[in-house]
Amino acid sequence: MSLYRNTVWFLKGLQEYTKGGYEAAARLFNEADLEVNVSGRSFIITGANSGIGKAAACEIAKRGGTVHMVCRNEDRANEARKDVVEQSKNENVHVHLVDMSSPRKVWEFASGFSQNHNLHVLINNAGCMVNQRELTEDGLEKNFATNTLGMYILTTALIPTLKKSENPRVITVSSGGMLVQKLNVEDLQFEKGSFDGTMAYAQNKRQQVIMTEQWAAQHKEIHFSSMHPGWADTPAVQSSMPDFHERMKNKLRTEAQGADTVVWLAISDAASRQPSGLFFQEKRFLRICLWPPPGLHQLKTRS
Repeated sequence: MSLYRNTVWFLKGLQEYTKGGYEAAARLFNEADLEVNVSGRSFIITGANSGIGKAAACEIAKRGGTVHMVCRNEDRANEARKDVVEQSKNENVHVHLVDMSSPRKVWEFASGFSQNHNLHVLINNAGCMVNQRELTEDGLEKNFATNTLGMYILTTALIPTLKKSENPRVITVSSGGMLVQKLNVEDLQFEKGSFDGTMAYAQNKRQQVIMTEQWAAQHKEIHFSSMHPGWADTPAVQSSMPDFHERMKNKLRTEAQGADTVVWLAISDAASRQPSGLFFQEKRFLRICLWPPPGLHQLKTRS
């Protein structure tokens, strides 16, 4: 990413992606959109033990949904479940231990889940930003394995189950960082040139958006969407981007603010009336192109 593009994107972020950006956008939100009872509907949320995933799990559980929390660490997952149950007063919260960087484990989970549960909404939230190039035990670059391949396998495996449900949806938590990356299918695992974890993450997030568009075109029965949660103060940001967090911590959104559009996409009737396959920010979809030229004027927001 060029210095110019980096600067333009960061200035846009200061205006839109911070707590102040959320508060400005929230003045136009329709609070009634989230006054929904989702009892009887089943939700999978990956990466649900902390951050945006946990905040989304709590909000959905408060509205009566059955929540399946897909997490990697058992202790953190059980602690998160306890918090969600206490806050929501809803016992229909379940933990599933899955390493999203392992294709085999993701496939086995999806296959087993489909045999034993129904599913209305899949929220692809799990992700990682590894700043040094690392390989999984399967020989896959870790960011790609978790953010792209794991999400692809899980979604693909669960599509038949989703199609059996009423008003099925798939929401993928992407990132505004993907706006600075052109899709590069020639080097999916970042084997060429120097490795930059931040840019690898952004490329993964671009891949997620493109996959969402492709799925929407192929599977008309399911409502697909991707979204940018803004810059939220989550454990993942604190650990993966410590310098950024230190500079921006007073401006970052809360986890609940970051999860707000996720929840809206997952449960509201207003979201399901939007065309499938779009990319959202602040409950609005953004018109984006594959390689946005530098300049704030290139991004246009529609209600």
